[in-house]
Amino acid sequence: MRVPPTIPPTIFETFPRPLQKQISFSATGTTTFARHRPIMSTSTSPSFTEYKIQSSLPSSPSKLSDRQALLTASVLDLFAGYPSKRKLSLWTDDAVFSDSLTIATGRKQYEAQWYGLKASMSDIVQEEVAIKNVGNPMELHLKTKYKVKAVGKEQVIDSTVLVHMTDASDGAKITKVEDKWGGTPPPDGFFSKAMRNLNSVTVPGFVTVPKSIEEEEGTA
Repeated sequence: MRVPPTIPPTIFETFPRPLQKQISFSATGTTTFARHRPIMSTSTSPSFTEYKIQSSLPSSPSKLSDRQALLTASVLDLFAGYPSKRKLSLWTDDAVFSDSLTIATGRKQYEAQWYGLKASMSDIVQEEVAIKNVGNPMELHLKTKYKVKAVGKEQVIDSTVLVHMTDASDGAKITKVEDKWGGTPPPDGFFSKAMRNLNSVTVPGFVTVPKSIEEEEGTA
């Protein structure tokens, strides 16, 4: 029986499978890479899949525990406009979110704040993401470009984000997120007006937040 000659693999076939999935070929034969957020590396933690995490983590000055990685990536998702009840279940019921314009205390207020951010922006781009300090709180640096719906204008916010957590290592939850803006927009600017409309008192009245994880994921 004649053995067919061995055909050497193409360059594409020698790439690791995850990289192959990132590469596509157009009808003209041009190789293109799928768009991914820059500067980030992918985590393989099963929890990332369970919580449907969209963001990946940048390098950090020291190793993160699996729980720290999950909580940090979930916060990046919220700032990128990907809220979910499952991710927000990682917060304590009495947790606090604060930025230069608002303080949202308790689940009803902070959940509405994150869903309201998604509803009020037509586009959110995280231009820079860095982990500055590993500990409690975790210290992040974000440079985020927001495009406000209806107005259509863009605003870049450079901020330091502090993520406070409970002490329990494996079951730690978020107790507070502080978003400290490096540059404050003009008091009467379009972005400030849009963000003031997301204040913790008015938001819960007009932003629809799913009642449960099951309702949001269609498993109720």
